Amino acid sequence: MNASKMLVTGGTGSLGSRVVDRLQTAGCNVQVLSRSGRLGTVPGDLLTGEGLEKAVEGINTIIHCASSPTNSRQVDVEGTRRLLQAAEQAGVSHIVYVSIVGVDRNPFYPYYGMKLEVEQMIEQASIGWTILRATQFHEFVLTLIQLLDRLPIMLMPKGFLLQPIEASEVANRLVELVLSSAAGRVSDIGGPEIWTAADLARVYFKATGRKRSVVEVPIPGKIAQAFRTGAQLCPDQKYGKVGWEAFLSQLSKENYRERKSISLNLEEIS
Repeated sequence: MNASKMLVTGGTGSLGSRVVDRLQTAGCNVQVLSRSGRLGTVPGDLLTGEGLEKAVEGINTIIHCASSPTNSRQVDVEGTRRLLQAAEQAGVSHIVYVSIVGVDRNPFYPYYGMKLEVEQMIEQASIGWTILRATQFHEFVLTLIQLLDRLPIMLMPKGFLLQPIEASEVANRLVELVLSSAAGRVSDIGGPEIWTAADLARVYFKATGRKRSVVEVPIPGKIAQAFRTGAQLCPDQKYGKVGWEAFLSQLSKENYRERKSISLNLEEIS
């Protein structure tokens, strides 16, 4: 049994829950921060700071997976500031943070700009740190496609390039980093394939046995330009082994139709 104590933020989300499972399997003493205070978790709220000081008492390593694309200023930026202050006071020795590939190349998108701000905040902290940037998850891409699947014609941004990776593979890499010493900015990781957003949708419809027209819509502006020129890609770091088609094949057609959209809350990662 690993004697060091670990705290996972966002530990009930799609990434964080996988990280928790792997750490527990490895025999680690791991706790999950949750504002709900549900059974089996440690109460603490990044939004207000309530409970954070107590939650980090005796903790050696924090795995920071919590994020909120819909409230990123208060949760990601200010929440991380509160978490770091509590961690520094408590003597936490290591924080591991998961970010997104290309946030420095596309800071025009507000969420990415705030993820970059969080990275810089962690880099300036007085405790050891490790930052891993990953491309978008297969699971998140699937959710976005399903959210857009509301009209007779599927509209997708023209030329947007993505390199999705399975969340479980990101969890595997995070655990490796958690069980090592602070390493600073480590190599980015991405999925095995690069797709346009439109082709991701076309493959999705083929996998679900549905005939849908996918129309690419030109999008102006700096954000769209960054996506078209590969700002969110890391073609030389194809860490993931599970491609988009393989990911879809793991799900039955019933699961596609019944799958609920992922709630973008404090305990989810994008």
